[in-house]
Amino acid sequence: MNRSIITAVAIAAMLLPGFTLAQSTPRIDKRQQNQDARIDKGVEKGQLNQKEAARLEKGQEHVQKMEDKALSDGKMAKGEKGRIEHAQDVQSKRIARQKHDKQKAKSKSE
Repeated sequence: MNRSIITAVAIAAMLLPGFTLAQSTPRIDKRQQNQDARIDKGVEKGQLNQKEAARLEKGQEHVQKMEDKALSDGKMAKGEKGRIEHAQDVQSKRIARQKHDKQKAKSKSE
């Protein structure tokens, strides 16, 4: 009897950290994917030059680091989520502004 309890506790102890670290933020993750796709599409269509795209990607990495840090303790507080969503709002506006400015990527013939 004692052996099965010890085994169960040991298994639970091994699995518990995995469950807490596996907490997902599907809304934030999906938005990150959408914004990355918008940047890629802007480069593809020539709406973003390489410098603009690199700057926007750096911003995306910053937001991802914020999310990783917020989840480092296994859960995301409401305030952390709000700060991340605000950072995503800022990034979204930057992407839109850069895609619709007058700068264009140089074509290969230039």
